[in-house]
Amino acid sequence: MIPILECRNLTKRYEQKVALGGINLQIPRGRIVGLLGPNGSGKTTLIKIATGLLTPTEGELWIGGYPVGVETKKMVSYLPEHTYIPLHMRVEEILSYFEDFYEDFDRERASVMLEHLNIDPAQSLKTMSKGTKEKVQLILVMSRRASLYILDEPIGGVDPAARDYILRTIITNFDSDATVLISTHLIADIEQVLDDVIFLKYGRIVEAGDAESIRSRAGKSIDALFREVFRC
Repeated sequence: MIPILECRNLTKRYEQKVALGGINLQIPRGRIVGLLGPNGSGKTTLIKIATGLLTPTEGELWIGGYPVGVETKKMVSYLPEHTYIPLHMRVEEILSYFEDFYEDFDRERASVMLEHLNIDPAQSLKTMSKGTKEKVQLILVMSRRASLYILDEPIGGVDPAARDYILRTIITNFDSDATVLISTHLIADIEQVLDDVIFLKYGRIVEAGDAESIRSRAGKSIDALFREVFRC
């Protein structure tokens, strides 16, 4: 089966700085994958290339058998770390916008998730807390019938009580042949849901594979291994 994401000697340089140093990687379908690494490791650069926001200096990144471009934008649902929706918009207006813009947007699914989190569709983003804004954005992203969901710090701004619900939302709202790629620093909070992990350090992969196999080989949790690998 064609991997949902494949990097072939993927390299990105900013003048003299190497953000990604010749990465070769395949991510299969139907997995929840943790993209893990400290600040400056290359996570954001990899995500921006996958979403078409950056172009590589060398090498290629393919999504579902296509090079990043018009075809892949239909397959990828992306949650950036920062709020990108105009704050004056009401939630119901944003739902209509997404419904018009994305053929695969499931408005009913979004409405159910909003109800579960007690978010009023008539409320505007500017009246919401940072955490509630992030919940709305996650709902929008997970309500698409995408092949690849890329989530950049999806639980970073929400309270601990909401994290379990958000993780359940991620697990239960993607099709079995789709893949979720999660970039986060809160490894202990998401480790339970990860099928695979990728450790990035200075733009290179230092560990990648099945999460349970890595735990068994290392004799420790992914969180503990991360702290060991990236100890200051």
